[in-house]
Amino acid sequence: MTQQVPPSELSEPELTGVRNFRDVGGLPTTDGRRVRHGRLFRSGHLAHATAADAAFLATLNLHTVYDFRNAADQRLEGPDVELPGVRNVNLPLTDPAHGAEFWTMVRDGDIDQLRAALSDGQAAGRMSETYREIIKDRTAEHSRILNEMAADSVPALMHCAAGKDRAGLSIAVTLLAVGVERDAIEADYLESNATHRRYKVRRGDNSPSAMSPEVMRLLSPLFEARAEYLAAAFETIEQTWGDTQTYLADGLGLTPQTRERLREHLLD
Repeated sequence: MTQQVPPSELSEPELTGVRNFRDVGGLPTTDGRRVRHGRLFRSGHLAHATAADAAFLATLNLHTVYDFRNAADQRLEGPDVELPGVRNVNLPLTDPAHGAEFWTMVRDGDIDQLRAALSDGQAAGRMSETYREIIKDRTAEHSRILNEMAADSVPALMHCAAGKDRAGLSIAVTLLAVGVERDAIEADYLESNATHRRYKVRRGDNSPSAMSPEVMRLLSPLFEARAEYLAAAFETIEQTWGDTQTYLADGLGLTPQTRERLREHLLD
């Protein structure tokens, strides 16, 4: 039976310029332990962090910030704010809505273009397929992250643009590596749908027609965390490697010693 996930030991901060921030602490493992508070964080990008936001982030004693945005994201949003003494690592991962032409359509396309590209399950299918691609094609990046955290790169914060997909999947892989229950991983992932965490959809034309209910329905699969997306990632692990343990050992190259050090760093 899945254990109840306790509320954070710390009240959640109200960050003005950083969305979807949270401490992953408290999640239960299959052997009865829990992720330690103050060791692993996730969020949207830090490019628009206010001075007060940066001051709060500085209190976390972060060792490393992992930024999974690509060059296009960084041109659009800007670089992360600099936090004193924190190592910043940029490891671009595939964006489920990648491609300049696709994003132009999302931001500026008319209703016929949106229907052609996103209706009849196409948007959700695109998301699930990208989750599969990240699992299969980004083993080197995930291996690097986990080996670094096992060595000394904690506390760590992982983020992408919205903190939902690329960061969400990387957090999920990390939690798998330390034995967190899958139901708890999914529950944390779905927290990105909370009203105060959700990505704010912006279109070039914010007129009523450009943001109509139909437009928002077509776009919603791109901006929601859905259990089916994470399930596609877990299914890909099983289809490609057979089981989670083989994925961690052969896919990510994690030794038992590395996994134990990771558990020592991240679990109570």
